[in-house]
Parts: sequence; structure tokens; C-alpha cells
Amino acid sequence: MKFLDDIRNLDRNNVGGWPQSVKMFFTVLLCAFVLLIGWYFFVGDQQDSLQTLAGKEDQLKQEFATKQAKSVNLEALQQQLDEMQDMLRQLLRQLPSKTEMPELLIDISQTAQSAGLESDLFQPGPETPKDFYAERPITLRMSGTYHQFGTFISGVASLPRVVILTLHDVSLTPKAPGKGGASGGQLVLQGTVKTYRYLDDEESAAASNKKAGGAK
Repeated sequence: MKFLDDIRNLDRNNVGGWPQSVKMFFTVLLCAFVLLIGWYFFVGDQQDSLQTLAGKEDQLKQEFATKQAKSVNLEALQQQLDEMQDMLRQLLRQLPSKTEMPELLIDISQTAQSAGLESDLFQPGPETPKDFYAERPITLRMSGTYHQFGTFISGVASLPRVVILTLHDVSLTPKAPGKGGASGGQLVLQGTVKTYRYLDDEESAAASNKKAGGAK
């Protein structure tokens, strides 16, 4: 074929003298090469970006479906939350009130004495108001036998008002031997316990306002 013969007989030193058909062939070949390189560097990156965006689209669709389901049930969830808060307030109202708190502290101290415990330290600290309740720490140091501590705990649980005591940094260790060289099975309880009372509506509102003001 004449075209193939023209390619075989090309003079590399005289490009301008090449036949027109050969020039067109190499021009098309060069354009195809440029397009191929462009596709590899540009279109290839675009395809990677497209795949990334497609994956993100699926994620956003799932998030949208989840949020839509929550928004549909928002009223019911809010009602459940309100009911739970009402139940919490009712439970907290079983705790001692502000006026009953001093008497409660006396009852706890007297219960320890009735159980046979020796109170080396029983020091109530300032209370800290929370949303619906206030907590009051008591720093104490008591000594007695295992059974005496059990009697004390049972006595606190039997008080007329609901009493909650939580332990914080409390240790229970054997008492150091006395002059006779024996401790008689005595244990020493020392640390901090916290007891709780409920806040009335006015105190609860004041605590919420203080908390909101501190968050600004």
C-alpha cells in the first residue's frame, strides 16, 4: 500500500517533505497520546473523587434517615424524658428536706454510737446543690468491730427517712494494737461519705439559674 510505503521511506531529516497523509497520521497519533495522558492524570483523579463522593453520599443518606426517624419520634421521646424527670423528682422527694437535714445528721451520729462505734471524727461539710438535689460531705473516723459496722449500716437503713450514703476515699483498716498488744478485732473506718437531700422548687430553680449563668 502506498501509505505504508510512504512511512517506510520517510526521511527523518526532512519532516517538512513528508507526504500529507503521513503528517495527518502522526498528528492524530500525537493527539491520541495527549488525550490518553490527560485522561490518566485528570480523569483518573476525578474518578477517585467521584467514588469518594459517592461513598460520602451513602453516609449522608444514612445520617439523614437516622435523624429523620428521630425527628418523627421526637415528641414521644420528649414525653418519655419528661416522665422520667418527674419520676426522678418523686424519688428525690423521698430524701430528707432542708429542714430535716440537721436532724438527719444527728440521727446518723447517734446510730453510730448506738452500734457501739467510737467516733473520733464526725464533721459535716458545706453542701453542694445539683439540679434536683444537694449533696453534703461528712468527714469521719470511726472504730469498731466488723459486726458493729454492720449494725450501724442496718440502723441507718432503718431511719424513718430514706438515707443515701456514698463512700468517697474511704478506707477500712485494722486498728493499731493498744498497750496490751492486741486490737481485739477492731477496725478503723476513715474518709468521706456523702449524704443527699432534695431541693424544693425554689432551690432547684436557683441551682439551674446558677448553672446556666456559669455556662455563659
